[in-house]
Amino acid sequence: MRTDQATKDYVKRRIAEGLSKREVMRCLKRYVAREVYHALASS
Repeated sequence: MRTDQATKDYVKRRIAEGLSKREVMRCLKRYVAREVYHALASS
């Protein structure tokens, strides 16, 4: 959330939609978990 521009844009958009920062963090963690799972499953 500090350095990646795509993530910054996502956070800004989700906050504008009415989500709290805590809820946005939860969404980001779920996204990362899916990416890691797919990377491990395809190996």
